[in-house]
Amino acid sequence: MSHAIKVNRTTRLAEVDPGADGGMNKKEGQARFEQLGTELRELQELLYAARDHSVLIVLQGRDTSGKDGAIRKVFDYVNPQGCSVESFKVPTAHELAHDFLWRCHKVTPARGMITVFNRSHYEDVLVVRVHGLAPEEQWRRRYEHINNFERLLVDSNTIILKFCLHISKEEQEERLLAREQEVAKAWKLAVGDWKEREYWDDYTAAYAEALQRCSTDDAPWYVVPADRKWFRDLAITETIVATLRPFRDQWLNALTEMGSVAKHELEEYRAEAGKKS
Repeated sequence: MSHAIKVNRTTRLAEVDPGADGGMNKKEGQARFEQLGTELRELQELLYAARDHSVLIVLQGRDTSGKDGAIRKVFDYVNPQGCSVESFKVPTAHELAHDFLWRCHKVTPARGMITVFNRSHYEDVLVVRVHGLAPEEQWRRRYEHINNFERLLVDSNTIILKFCLHISKEEQEERLLAREQEVAKAWKLAVGDWKEREYWDDYTAAYAEALQRCSTDDAPWYVVPADRKWFRDLAITETIVATLRPFRDQWLNALTEMGSVAKHELEEYRAEAGKKS
């Protein structure tokens, strides 16, 4: 069973413990993570070879919640040829000249591929809402646009998994302060991270509504307790593997059929070559 919490209409972020450990210690969690990582590698190889589906993984979370860290740890198990990461920062003037979904839609995964969104189209109902970057009547319409967009992807055989990395305010402060002490993390220092903390409650409300209104059966949201990095990575990997596992036989069958066709073509080629010799 996954330790990520699937969102429904009654899910409240305040009721999810960001420091949860799933009743295990770090050593047990890391051992389980390695097992699942091996299975994820195998499933990704089948996905890539069969080319029947694509996978879109959305990572959202406050500053320091671990989006970059999760990408490094979880997707270290997959073949880089079959995986890409797309990061969405402040929109450029060119991006703002298009609809809000344009910059995301053009980088969704092709069949056989996994694409990870580091932040995503949800920024347009999160930061846009919190900072009043668009009228309320405009960003409220975006929930329906997002659901329709994701439904289009699902209808095109894209498997969608969305993770909200849920960190506590206390843990975020510790991580921000730690950055000031680590030379290797100096590049991450930004006064904006501290300024955003002033909007903590506003972001909580924005996340809560976005998750509830845009978590569907085909494109679910999962809340991942993120105070413990090892548990965050485990919960994400568990959920991805549990979602892809039911497709294993379908992908294997597709590969078996592809192999049969290829062998038949090879036999015909050899037969023709034999006649000419």
